[in-house]
Amino acid sequence: MTIIYIYAFISVIIVSFVSLVGVFSLSLKEEILKKYISLFISLAVGALLGDAFIHLIPEAFENSSSPSIISLLIIFGILIFFTIEKFLHWHHHGEEEDIFHIHPVGKLIIFTDGFHNLIDGIIIGVSFLVSIPIGIATTLAVVLHEIPQEIGDFAVLINSGYEKKKALWLNFLSALMAILGLIVAFIFGSIATTFTTWVLPIAAGGFIYIAVADLIPELQKTKGLRYSILQILAAIIGIMAMLVLVLFE
Repeated sequence: MTIIYIYAFISVIIVSFVSLVGVFSLSLKEEILKKYISLFISLAVGALLGDAFIHLIPEAFENSSSPSIISLLIIFGILIFFTIEKFLHWHHHGEEEDIFHIHPVGKLIIFTDGFHNLIDGIIIGVSFLVSIPIGIATTLAVVLHEIPQEIGDFAVLINSGYEKKKALWLNFLSALMAILGLIVAFIFGSIATTFTTWVLPIAAGGFIYIAVADLIPELQKTKGLRYSILQILAAIIGIMAMLVLVLFE
């Protein structure tokens, strides 16, 4: 059993370090980063929607005997994140005006990403409890799935007003929630699987809300035809990346 714990712990550490994929941007000049930030946001839109509709929602339906409950949980997830952002907006407008204020969507993406990483940690832990090969295969799928999403999340944090180093650090901290998820899986075992089934559609609702309510309106500010086409292509790439990952599951 000890070897299973070691393999699983190493796996979630690897998954957590994937969040540092945004480190490549630290070498980019500020003006270059700002020029292409909307393309990374477009990638985030595709990755979030692709993850929700291709991975999380189908898995939730597959593991549940009540489609109606899953549908309600997805709607519940959208309402939860709508409420959270409302609260962040109230708090945001209650502060003194400052050009360095962080847009609420940045805080929201940290929360949802941490929530998602918690689920990933549980899934990896449960997979290793089944067998080491299944655990390794699951870890590979999670890593491949995290790369486009973490790049997009990092871009959203930058666009929300965070400095590059702080955005990278916050992204990494939210990724460490996978370790907590692993601990939950090992402590509660089969109960953790049931918990994941209920949480998946709520997380999917959160991803849909962020993509549709926050990120797409931001992209609509771009009026140029050439750049708009590039944004659409970037979103499609994000979706296709999630679709390709189905082959590894």
